[in-house]
Amino acid sequence: MNDQEREHERAQRRENPDPTEGERPFPKPLMAVVIGLVAWGIGYIYVTQSNDDAAFGDHRTLATLQGPAPGAKVDGAQIYNAQCVACHQASGLGLAGVFPPLAESEWVTGDPKRLAQIVLHGVSGTLTVKGAAYNGMMPPFKDKLDDAEMAALLTHIRSQFGNRADAVDAKLVAEARSASADRTAPWKGDDELASFK
Repeated sequence: MNDQEREHERAQRRENPDPTEGERPFPKPLMAVVIGLVAWGIGYIYVTQSNDDAAFGDHRTLATLQGPAPGAKVDGAQIYNAQCVACHQASGLGLAGVFPPLAESEWVTGDPKRLAQIVLHGVSGTLTVKGAAYNGMMPPFKDKLDDAEMAALLTHIRSQFGNRADAVDAKLVAEARSASADRTAPWKGDDELASFK
């Protein structure tokens, strides 16, 4: 074997083998786990009774799941907790510089018709609350809450967080809804709301 052949052989040994396209079988232990989980899921669905005792669940009754009965008193605090607490917080103090406070807010304790309009259509742009400017977007609730629910919510926020304003009834909300039925955009902050009558 001459030097050139030896060098060629050494070069071949230094190279990695060419990749192959052979099959790589699915690992058998993993396949057994997957099959076991599928079998367990099918068996669980098959043996689970749909009429299990309610004590095994989350203790909600059928009345809770169906919501309030027609004509039942609407709970404004419950609506506040479901719709408003994420922004205005449980304390009603909002988040400084981001979400305005409801506590002792002139918009909350002032004209209830204006407050109804704010909740019905939302607000965008600069809104000044207790001397601080907030520039954000409040969503409309006209399609989420009926008149009784909105009246309960407004009454709640006007009587909580240190506020001492009169209750709001569903008739006032219905009138506010009717007066602005053709409105499709949110109120433009201080500019529009200050001139609202």
